[in-house]
Amino acid sequence: MAGRVLILSWEYPPVIEGGLARHVRKLAEELVAQGTSVDVLTRGRDESPASEHQHGVTVHRVCEPRFPQDLDRFLGWVERMNEDMLAAGRTLAEDHTYDLVHGHDWLVAHASAALSDLLEIPYVTTIHATEHGRHQGWVDKPPQSNIHAIERWMAHRADSVITCSHYMRGHAADIYGLDERRVTVIPNGIDPSDLRPVDDLDALRLKFAQPEEKLVLLVGRLVYEKGFQLAFDALPEVIDKVPGVRFLVAGSGTHEGKLKAQAERLGLSDHGVFLGWIGDDALHSLYRIADLCVVPSLYEPFGLVALEAMASGCPCIVADTGGLREVVPAGERVGLRFNGGDAEHLGVMIERLLVDEQLRDRLVTEASEHVLSFDWSDVAQRTSTVYQDLMPSVEPSRRE
Repeated sequence: MAGRVLILSWEYPPVIEGGLARHVRKLAEELVAQGTSVDVLTRGRDESPASEHQHGVTVHRVCEPRFPQDLDRFLGWVERMNEDMLAAGRTLAEDHTYDLVHGHDWLVAHASAALSDLLEIPYVTTIHATEHGRHQGWVDKPPQSNIHAIERWMAHRADSVITCSHYMRGHAADIYGLDERRVTVIPNGIDPSDLRPVDDLDALRLKFAQPEEKLVLLVGRLVYEKGFQLAFDALPEVIDKVPGVRFLVAGSGTHEGKLKAQAERLGLSDHGVFLGWIGDDALHSLYRIADLCVVPSLYEPFGLVALEAMASGCPCIVADTGGLREVVPAGERVGLRFNGGDAEHLGVMIERLLVDEQLRDRLVTEASEHVLSFDWSDVAQRTSTVYQDLMPSVEPSRRE
């Protein structure tokens, strides 16, 4: 594809708050590999270089303070970050000709739209999640109502909208009143070669479980919509029926205190460990030592954890909800699904997978092929098609 694209994201490695940073990095690098010039405008910290080249991508950073934990103050922080990104984007436009701006989520919506207006170029937005979904529809009061309003405005302002699943396309159309024909579904990608363990796996497993014990892994932000409370409700009966079951929780978040209290109340504290936030390298090792990974989300736009687990040879049980249905299709071919929100059914599925070694082996084998369909090259090609539909007249001479 001809042209130069400016991508805006509030996180980009080494600043990683969640899966968004990894998504934008892989997309940007693959777009470059396919011939598109890509600049990324993101936020940095004091130690971050203001500009650098990484794998063909030019990364520009605006220095921002650590964001506040209080959500009301966070909205003000986001507004300031957008002002700084807009100013940086203006400066970049003095030296470069951009053909399109691609903003990721509401956090950079105002800067993305303003640059689109200033440079008179199309604006694409990717909606990775919604405030409506994160809060189970409770978006009638501030600050959730403020974020929901920004998202709705963003979805209508953008010239094209991308979502990561068919579920999210329908969800966004419903809550924002969008015409689904304006929304393109492009699933997230995965590169199995990125999921390399860095530890002595035998020694690492012995830190958490004996050889004869079974290790259940929970990964993600510790927030209500991730549904970890359902897994804890399910585990006591599983432990009664299957000797030697232990759990690992990798992640941090606002629900952490409640989850630890729940584990204590249910008598689970001696059966597992809360690891807190861990880096990607350590996480990739955990997938390799676990007997299964549970993704019990109440709301899940896509389901990257399930994809990473399957790519790492770890069998999965996921909630039958949202984008997880598209990552783990029905039929018990690549993973198991339980009725979303049903802790009792989840317990039945955990017990089944822990005791049936043949089932685990079959799922792992099938999943290793299934994950190859989520290819970053395909993601970038489909994204380029969205770009090209908005700027069909771009000439190769405009490349820089």
